[in-house]
Amino acid sequence: MSQNSVTEQITQAGRNIEHSSFAIVDAEAGDHGIYTDEQWLLVRRMIHATADFEFNGLTEFHPDAMQAGLEAITSGATIVVDVEMIGVGLSKPRLAHFGVKTRHYISDLDVIEHARMEGTTRAVQAMRKAHRLGVLEGAIVGIGNAPTALLEVIRLIKEDGVRPALVVGMPVGFVSAAASKDALAELMAVPWVITRGRKGGSTLVVSAIHALLALAEASRQNQ
Repeated sequence: MSQNSVTEQITQAGRNIEHSSFAIVDAEAGDHGIYTDEQWLLVRRMIHATADFEFNGLTEFHPDAMQAGLEAITSGATIVVDVEMIGVGLSKPRLAHFGVKTRHYISDLDVIEHARMEGTTRAVQAMRKAHRLGVLEGAIVGIGNAPTALLEVIRLIKEDGVRPALVVGMPVGFVSAAASKDALAELMAVPWVITRGRKGGSTLVVSAIHALLALAEASRQNQ
């Protein structure tokens, strides 16, 4: 991919290191023919961020995921995340270039109070608040920490007809993490990207979204 001053490293030295890292991933990843070229750029960035080649295979895509994600980015969609860490990890200049903003509610006092009163997790209540505020519609939803957040988004899709543009469902952990992603993979109404099994995390969601930002900008430059 040609130099992209918006979504690549700011300095030439940084770009050289990143490009060299991507080349090493390409050389060592082995066969990745299950992915399209665009999908591989997303998976490759996740491997680059974690040095874990198992994501070549563990990562799965809804057929419309990449196109939906790129359209959401270029239209300035909101990114709703389960934890603040994802928002902090995303490049503010890259988001601003597309007019994209992030939203998270897990630390809001009303979310905490509802979780205590109803015996649920803050993550569940945060997604319910996002729904009440109308910000899930047409949004990219990024979940890297809380399986309960992903399960709640799935419920909202099934029961309330919520339609995010894309769900990046990559919660990490031992309780419900794998099951929540399996449940998301059964949906066809909303595009998704998942990592099967227990592996996941905020770093992966950040990497996936940065890949979408880079692809969106490359598409603009090629027009």
